[in-house]
Amino acid sequence: MMKVCILFVTFLLFGTSCNSEEKQEKKNNTENDMKFEIQKTEQEWRKFLDDESYMVLRQKGTERPHTGKYNLHFEEGIYACKACGSTLFESDTKFDAHCGWPSFSDVADTSAIVEIEDSSYGMIRTEVVCAKCGGHLGHVFNDGPAPTGLRYCINSVSINFVEKNKEDDEK
Repeated sequence: MMKVCILFVTFLLFGTSCNSEEKQEKKNNTENDMKFEIQKTEQEWRKFLDDESYMVLRQKGTERPHTGKYNLHFEEGIYACKACGSTLFESDTKFDAHCGWPSFSDVADTSAIVEIEDSSYGMIRTEVVCAKCGGHLGHVFNDGPAPTGLRYCINSVSINFVEKNKEDDEK
């Protein structure tokens, strides 16, 4: 019986470790194999982005909650990737999730983002990156409002707001 217990504990320790490593390797390969339309060196990104935007967009960081300029911003327009200008979200899908970051219930176009499994910090989440440049935007959760049930939790420093033109209102 003692041998069975030892074998079981050994399996749990090493079997789980191997599976985690395999999953991590598979995840990393998926991310590393992705090719984005916009390719820049890290040095080029550093010159182009401010320090906080670089930390979020290129190093997968997170701004502090309740500090972003778009957290409680509700004007009409679109939200675009700060790194490449790609349209990501429309203001009519933005809502106050009381989480401290800008939240959207849907993307402007599903081809504008890529979702990647993120198992960092002992959690399993879905990372959201810009499909054009690969910039980290935030995460998506399944606790949003109807009809999608999704909450795209996005860092303010990873996006820019483009106000809806008054000319569009006249058309």
